Amino acid sequence: MADTNNHSDVRRSILFVHGSDFKPPADVFMNEVYSALRAGIERDFPDSVEAFDKIGVELAYYGDLGNALLRRRGRHYDEQLDVGDRRNALEQLRKIPQRKRFGLRQYDSLRGKSAIPEAIADVASPLFGLFGLTLLLVSMVARDFAVYLRGHRPFTEQVRERLRSKLCAMLQRGDQVVLMTHGTGCVVAYDVLWQLSHDEQYGEAVAGAKVDLWVTLGSPLGDNRIRKRLLGAKRKSVRRFPTNIITWENVSAEDDYLCHDKTVADDFKAMMREHVISSINDHLVYNHTMRYGKSNPHCSLGYFIHPRVAKIIVDWIGATDVAT
Repeated sequence: MADTNNHSDVRRSILFVHGSDFKPPADVFMNEVYSALRAGIERDFPDSVEAFDKIGVELAYYGDLGNALLRRRGRHYDEQLDVGDRRNALEQLRKIPQRKRFGLRQYDSLRGKSAIPEAIADVASPLFGLFGLTLLLVSMVARDFAVYLRGHRPFTEQVRERLRSKLCAMLQRGDQVVLMTHGTGCVVAYDVLWQLSHDEQYGEAVAGAKVDLWVTLGSPLGDNRIRKRLLGAKRKSVRRFPTNIITWENVSAEDDYLCHDKTVADDFKAMMREHVISSINDHLVYNHTMRYGKSNPHCSLGYFIHPRVAKIIVDWIGATDVAT
C-alpha cells in the first residue's frame, strides 16, 4: 500500500469514505478497499499500477461511532466472521479474470441474486415520503444513517468532522484529491463539501480549494427524499450546492437497493447550469460480490474492483499527468 503517513511530497491523494452499518477496524477496512481498487487497476491497466502506487491514500473512518451506536440499539456484530467473509468475497472477485466477465450474463448466474429489494425500495420510498415516514424507511435498512439524517448531536457532527478534518488537510497541502465515497458515506461527503463551500466556520480553512474528482458508489443521492435533507437543500441558486467539485462520476449497480434511483446527473443538473461543476456522469454496472454465500450488489468491494471504477481512476491519473 502507498505510504499514508509521509505526505510532504504527495501531490495526488485518494480519500475513501465508507457507508453505514457495522465496520471492521480502520486498518482492516482500509486494506480491503485499497486492495480491491488496486486489483482492478492491475487486472485492466497493468501499465498504470506504478503510477497508482505513488498516490497517497487515506480513509475517513467513523466506523467506531456507527458500531457503538448500533450496539446501543441492540445490534450484534461478529467482527471476526465479518472480516473473514469480506476476505473471501474479495478473493472471489479477484478470480474474475477479465473486465468483460463483469457483465449481465455472469451477474445473472450469481446465487441469491434478486431484484426484489430494489423493487421494494422503488415502491416504498415515495409512499413513505408521502406520509413523512422517510426516516422510518431508512432506519429499517440503515439505522445509523437514519440517526445521521435526523441531525442528532453529537453523532452527526462527529461523523462529518472525521471526513472534514482529513479532506481539509489534503486541500490545505494543495493535493489533487479524489474523493471516493460509498453508500451513505456519499451523503456525509455532500454535506461536508457543502460546509466547506458555504459555511464560514469551515470554508476559510481551504480557501476555495476544490476536489478534483468525486466518485460516488452505490449512492442514495438520487432519491428526492434524501436530497431534501441535505445541507443547503432549502437555499437558492449557487448556495444550494457545493461549489468545490470539478468532476463527479456516479457509479450504481443493478439491484442495489440503496441507489434504487441510479442517476444523479438529472437531479443535480442545476449545478451545471450554475457553472459550479464541470461534469456529472452516471454509470450503471453489475456488482458481482458474494457475501455469506449470496449476491450482495451494494458491497463496496464489488464497486472498488469493478472495471468501470478502475477506468475512472486510470483516466484521472492520465489527465493529472498531463496537467502536471
